[in-house]
Amino acid sequence: MKDKWEDLQDKLQEIVLEEYSENLKREFLYPQNIGKIDNSDSWSRITGVCGDTVEIFLSIEQGMIKDIKFWTDGCGFTIVCCSYVTRTVKKKTIEEAYQKSPEEVDEYFGGLPEENKHCAHLSVNTLRAAIEKYRNLAP
Repeated sequence: MKDKWEDLQDKLQEIVLEEYSENLKREFLYPQNIGKIDNSDSWSRITGVCGDTVEIFLSIEQGMIKDIKFWTDGCGFTIVCCSYVTRTVKKKTIEEAYQKSPEEVDEYFGGLPEENKHCAHLSVNTLRAAIEKYRNLAP
């Protein structure tokens, strides 16, 4: 049974989220691929203009992203962008994953607030940096 504090938290969350798209709400409430991969095939860390840092870890097998995880100290918008990016490139080739664009991320969420569009860039740029690092290390 919920107490009054939990009811208040739920109501506040509904009020805050009501102005955003269903895709953004779903990604915010159920983010995926948070964590790190021990002994990853590649990883990258980038700190964005806002001070948020994103790390992306890749496990690659035969040119495919077998597993992908991210870690961030960032805001909710950074989390949802990273969740979407990692979720949609998992099981894709590294070439397909590299084609992910910040504009696609923004469009999926129905347009991020102007002050948070950099979160889409940060998530995509960190993915691309991890792929480039892998390409440079691969035999």
